[in-house]
Amino acid sequence: MVIKRRLRAASGGAGPPPVEVAAPLTCPLCDRPVEPGPAADEHHLVPRSRGGREKVLVHRICHRKVHATFSERELARDFHTWAALRAHPEIATFVRWVRNKPPGYLDRTRRPRR
Repeated sequence: MVIKRRLRAASGGAGPPPVEVAAPLTCPLCDRPVEPGPAADEHHLVPRSRGGREKVLVHRICHRKVHATFSERELARDFHTWAALRAHPEIATFVRWVRNKPPGYLDRTRRPRR
């Protein structure tokens, strides 16, 4: 009992310290909130096979669309920034479509024909 009283007195009698809630993450491609779990993936802006190390959490559907649209060579050479990805017409169309979907939305994305 004595220890609990000391802890309570040291904290000002208000009980346990407040727990800070982390701000929700947003997908850098579509700007929707990302919920960690099965609907989220880590994306390397520069593919690992091309020396990339930085990873960013994105929606799985956004990640699949990027890799279905571009080869690793194209990603490393021309599309290694979010602005460059969003500027591509096919990705811009996809982003307009996916913005109306809930954060946990999953859909099958076609594989590239290459």
